[in-house]
Amino acid sequence: MNLRLHAFNLKIRDTFRISREVRDVQETLIVELQDTDAHGNIISGLGETTANPYYHFDIESMQADLEKLRERIEQYILTAEPSGKQAGTPEDFWQYMYPYLKDRSFTLCALDMAAHDLFGKKLGKPLYKLWGLDPKDSPVSNYTIGIDTIENMARKMQARPWPLYKIKLGTQEDLAIVRELRRHTDALFRVDANCAWGVDETIRNASELKELDVEFIEQPLRADDMEGMEQVYRLSALPIMADESCISEADVQKCYQHFHGVNIKLTKCGGITPALRMIRQAKDLGMKVMVGCMTESSVGISAVAQLSPMLDFVDMDGALLLAEDIATGVVVRKDGADFGSRNGTGAQLKAPDVLQPMLYKA
Repeated sequence: MNLRLHAFNLKIRDTFRISREVRDVQETLIVELQDTDAHGNIISGLGETTANPYYHFDIESMQADLEKLRERIEQYILTAEPSGKQAGTPEDFWQYMYPYLKDRSFTLCALDMAAHDLFGKKLGKPLYKLWGLDPKDSPVSNYTIGIDTIENMARKMQARPWPLYKIKLGTQEDLAIVRELRRHTDALFRVDANCAWGVDETIRNASELKELDVEFIEQPLRADDMEGMEQVYRLSALPIMADESCISEADVQKCYQHFHGVNIKLTKCGGITPALRMIRQAKDLGMKVMVGCMTESSVGISAVAQLSPMLDFVDMDGALLLAEDIATGVVVRKDGADFGSRNGTGAQLKAPDVLQPMLYKA
């Protein structure tokens, strides 16, 4: 394989604010793995990971991770019929790379995603078909409304009519926000406090939010407050989904009987390979399962979409929040997703002249 790296600044359509941060630009790294098909034509697998200060990942360090491993990456052969120590499926490749990137999940995610995309293209099938899934089983994605003035949040919602909204909270007027937004739509709401609430506050809010047709609350408490979550789990009038408390595979079991479900992020857990295992584990425990996004382009969103037929909920609106996308792929719509006809994840970078103005500059 041949490794290529592409870094971009993705301008967000509207300033995006959650309880702990605000941003207008999302820095992202695209990992491209090139190989040839049976006819000698060059094919590319694409993966994506985003910079994230909360999890301490930046573009420069992730590029450095991959440059250090370039020789190991490029000598690997992706094949359905392993013929040697450095040949195998994307899952085998993930295991091969894990010892070097076990503490660098965001980097590992992009590499694993690119391997899955390339593998699907080499076999001539989209990933969902390789996994025996049907896109018709995919839940509709929510559309996220970031924290803003109540008037601006209502305006953003009205500008993007959608049947299902995720409302970011973590302010002094959270209930007032949801009450006002409810006046403008009969769409189903989900709320995400991103660790900003306390135990009593969550329990109080849950009762009123249930009356406002909120489906569930995502990550109300600090990520490490599992004692508090046990109390919330028992007393909340609404289901509670883990996000920041569920990073790696080991966290699924920790979240059991503390949350009603888990929101798995590919970047946080290290890619598609561990996400598949986490989905199965959560389902075996009787938990609801969601896969979310980190404001990725259509490269990352197209990978999330391949998993969506096995999920209860999905949050794959990242590319919709961008002013301009760097790729094409699965198209997320309010009535479902259009998976298109491409193989692998279905993602493809746009032409170089389109991408040039968005290139990352430190």
